[in-house]
Amino acid sequence: MLPQHSYVIAMGWLQSRAEPSQERWAYQLPQRSHVARGHDAGVPLRQRLTVLHMDSSFVKSVTFDCTDALRLARFWAAALGTDVDEDSTTEKSYVEPAGWGGPALWFQRVPEAKTAKNRMHFDLRAPHGRIADEVVRLEELGATVLRRSSELVVMQDPEGNEFCVE
Repeated sequence: MLPQHSYVIAMGWLQSRAEPSQERWAYQLPQRSHVARGHDAGVPLRQRLTVLHMDSSFVKSVTFDCTDALRLARFWAAALGTDVDEDSTTEKSYVEPAGWGGPALWFQRVPEAKTAKNRMHFDLRAPHGRIADEVVRLEELGATVLRRSSELVVMQDPEGNEFCVE
């Protein structure tokens, strides 16, 4: 039986969204090809899952320092196809991951502006490989192009944080 707290399905895994003090766990989901062919037909999913206890850290969220948390959260929510949390403000904002899972995005207001190149950045995969279309969509949301190559486009979000579209 699955634990009673919330969970997320991502990339073949069903993971708990437990509070830090609670036990964390993950279930490896059966391969789709097995399910599609009727493998284990009639056996409840919970009986076909492999339980793995998680004894290591995982990325809960990625946090951005910014001058306007709500503005930047709105950009990234639109870019990633999700929503800004209803309690978000210009001081602090939160974006839950889209249906694909992954870490949440936190945005916190800080007094200083960005002054140097990022030491970490996102690589976004353009839907259906249509990089040019995705770049135009992101520009309409407020991103700018820094440079283009044959394989990817380097862009900046509205506060100057670099990311790539490939």
